[in-house]
Amino acid sequence: MKVGDIRRVELPSGAAAVYRLADGFYATADLCSHGDASLADGELEDDNILCPYHLGSFCVRTGAAVAAPCIDPIATYPLEIVDGTVTLVWTGD
Repeated sequence: MKVGDIRRVELPSGAAAVYRLADGFYATADLCSHGDASLADGELEDDNILCPYHLGSFCVRTGAAVAAPCIDPIATYPLEIVDGTVTLVWTGD
């Protein structure tokens, strides 16, 4: 993945969006907490993912809602990089 890329990853309980920032990889829940939108279809602006439906945004580092109409945070997930492969650490949540 190049800096600025986003990938959707299926999980047992839904999906995650994996983001490549300049300093590494981050993962959040893929579903916007404001509406039924895939954040993997959004755009990165610095450390924030812009929802493709209502243009609210979330910090991909913390999951915090940072722009209206989004007010509820989204889940974040830990990642590991082993031998150049990025792996989402699934905790069963």
